[in-house]
Amino acid sequence: MDSGAGRRLREWLDAEEGGLDAVGLDLGGADLSYGDFSASWFTDAKLAGVKLAGAELYRSDAQGADLTEADLTGASLVRVNLDDAILRNATLEGADLVKASLHGVDASGAGCRGTRFTGASLLGADFRGADLSDAVFDENSFQVKVDEETKLEGASGSVFGPVTFVREGVSRELSGSELQQWIRDHGGEIRVLGIQANR
Repeated sequence: MDSGAGRRLREWLDAEEGGLDAVGLDLGGADLSYGDFSASWFTDAKLAGVKLAGAELYRSDAQGADLTEADLTGASLVRVNLDDAILRNATLEGADLVKASLHGVDASGAGCRGTRFTGASLLGADFRGADLSDAVFDENSFQVKVDEETKLEGASGSVFGPVTFVREGVSRELSGSELQQWIRDHGGEIRVLGIQANR
């Protein structure tokens, strides 16, 4: 975390009102666990390695933020805008992403065990190598990238495809009953919606 970001954070803590304006700031490596950052602005912020375990981020904006290897275990990310954010190798275990927006997110290698994605928009998200074991979905648009390293054991709920499956640099679209079978083969219990229409 750079000195300017540290100063902004201290001023905000002293004021104790409104959301934190951290647009474009470098808070990398900071420990912000269990803080209340509701309605804050982290747009384009550098948050690599930041600790936000158990933090409250309701309705915050983190569009384009770099959250590489960030710890968001158990964090509340309800209605957070994460469009185009980088979540590579981030930890989101048990996090609540209900109605969050994750358009174009790079979540490759992310740990999402037990993460709740109910109502979240996942268009164009990259989940290659991600652990989605026990994650919960509910009629999510699931037009995402996956590969053989993507884990789905125990994942439940329902999604709309298609999914882009990548193997050795070659992409193939999976939808309908083919996607349903692929999910089952990977231990998931997610129901693919609209299968009848694809037959």
